[in-house]
Amino acid sequence: MITTATTDALDHSLAQHEHDWVVESRHPTSIGTVVYVRCGCGTRRVDLHGQGEATPSGISMTIGR
Repeated sequence: MITTATTDALDHSLAQHEHDWVVESRHPTSIGTVVYVRCGCGTRRVDLHGQGEATPSGISMTIGR
């Protein structure tokens, strides 16, 4: 079970550096493009690049390796 303490610990451990996101794959959907990204440290995230938006926004919690 994920608790607030668990997510706080994850957030703290991930705050060690600024992630350098690299796109692993992208998939068009009816609301925009879902983009799966990965940092060199092994952390992954899912973003949504909505139609008409300048930049994608994170739609998942960043989880470490």
